[in-house]
Parts: sequence; C-alpha cells; structure tokens
Amino acid sequence: MEANTSLQQQLLEAGVHFGHLKKKWNPKMLPYIFAEKKGIHIIDLNKTVDHLQDAAAAMKQIAKSGKKIMFVATKKQAKEIVSESAKRVNMPYATERWLGGMLTNFNTVRKSVKKMQGIDKLLNDTSAESLTKKEKLTLSRDKDKLEKVLGGIAQMSRLPHALFLVDISVEHIALAEAKRLGIMTFGMVDTNSDPNKVDFAIPANDDATKSIAIITNYITAAIAEGLAERQANKDEEDVHTDDAGNDNEAQARRLEQEAQAEGGRGRRGAGRAPVDANAPAGGGVKRRAPINTNNRRPGGPGGR
Repeated sequence: MEANTSLQQQLLEAGVHFGHLKKKWNPKMLPYIFAEKKGIHIIDLNKTVDHLQDAAAAMKQIAKSGKKIMFVATKKQAKEIVSESAKRVNMPYATERWLGGMLTNFNTVRKSVKKMQGIDKLLNDTSAESLTKKEKLTLSRDKDKLEKVLGGIAQMSRLPHALFLVDISVEHIALAEAKRLGIMTFGMVDTNSDPNKVDFAIPANDDATKSIAIITNYITAAIAEGLAERQANKDEEDVHTDDAGNDNEAQARRLEQEAQAEGGRGRRGAGRAPVDANAPAGGGVKRRAPINTNNRRPGGPGGR
C-alpha cells in the first residue's frame, strides 16, 4: 500500500493526472476521469496506478520469455526519452516517423535495413579508399537518411511480440498494423483517446515530458527486471548442466577404473593351460622317431 501511495505521489508531482480540455474528451474515457477543473479533465490516479502495474507485469513476463517489445513515440517531447529507455533494455524503437508497412511489410523493410548495413560496412572497409569523394558523400547521406528512420530496428530480425505506444491517437498507423497482425499493444491514453483500442491502456497525460518520462521509466524498469530474471534462470540451468556433466564424467571414469581392475584380476588369476597327458613331451613339439637299422630293405646300402 505504501509503495502504491509513493508511486501515486510521484505521478501527481509529474502531472500525469492532467487531461485534455472537456470539449476534446472521448466519452469512452469516462471511467478513468476523476473530476473536471476549470474546463480540464482530471485523470483518476488510482486507475492509473492499477493499469500501470498491470501493464508493467505483462511486459516483464514478455521480456522474461525472451520476446521483443517495440517502443513507438514520434512526438517531439517523447522522442529522446523513449529512445534512451529502449536502448537501455536493448529493445527496438521508432521515434522519428512511422514508415507505413513497417510491420505489415516487414520483409521489404528488412531489405532497407540490410542496405543500410551494407553501406556502413562499405564505408568502414579499407576498399572505400578507392571511392571518390563524391561517392563517399553520397553513400554517407544515404546511410544517415536510412539510419534516422530504421536505426532503431536495425537489430530486429523478426516482428516484435508487443508495442508500447505514447499517444495512441498520433501512432494510429502503428496501432492499426499491430492489430492486423495480432501483436499485443500497450499505450499511454489521454482523455481524448479511445482506451479500448489497446490491450493495456494506461490512462495518463501523454503530452507532458515529465509524465511521459515517469511512465516510460517505470515500464523500462519492469522490462529490465524481466531480462535479469531470464539471465539468472539461464545461468542456473548452465550450472545444473555442468553439474550433471561432471557427474556423468565421474561415473564414466569410475566404471572404466572398475573395468580395468576386473581385467587385471582376470589376467592374474589365469594359470597355464592344462597339460594333455597324451601330448608328446617337450612342450608339445613332435620329435621324429629313431631309425631302426635292422629294418632296412635288402639291397640297400646297409644290406650288403
């Protein structure tokens, strides 16, 4: 309870509770509105805390399972905050502009990413010395243009499992693509948006820099915690695997030693082969019988 109170106080100080003007509100946000003050809707921070914790818990489990969460925020006040947070947990992000088809036409986008990486490799290679000054300048400009838009997804080899959106009204194209592909969506939802469009809506002020920062940092901390638990589980599995391998190796050595000892006892216990009584003397070597001179045939040399 104290943790929730502390979080609620931080959200209050960051201005998360300030919504839009009453005339710009979306009626579907009514359950999340606490009151109206001077024509501005005030968001119920109790609802914000509950939904923020639910979203953070879900993102933690996604990160723990090894899947990617893509951060999307093209608003000026959110770009730097979101990109830094995504880099901190090694997640893909899009903060410059959303290319149409970035998800639904992902294979084509990957080709552009490979082109960007190829240009970068060419410029850093020693063979680039053979290029003219104009060619180098043209390649550098192409690379910078691609990196500005695709730099955040350069290491994303497959579609993300979820999207985190700052202002779902501004990022409606990304939201539509995610819905079409069945990708889970999380979003900061202000009083002028429809919370039913995302799977996990976080009612909050999506215009103030402090509000965006506190929500994004809270979610990033949850993702980092999930990644840390995943790494700890992998280390524990490696230890168990090593222990099992050592046990198997020790058992194999023990069996080998027992086999060698058994063989030695067999050799020591084996005596000479039994002597056959009918075998000739001299170790079994047959000797030629002596010649009887009295039995020689007549007419031979000894018969005369």
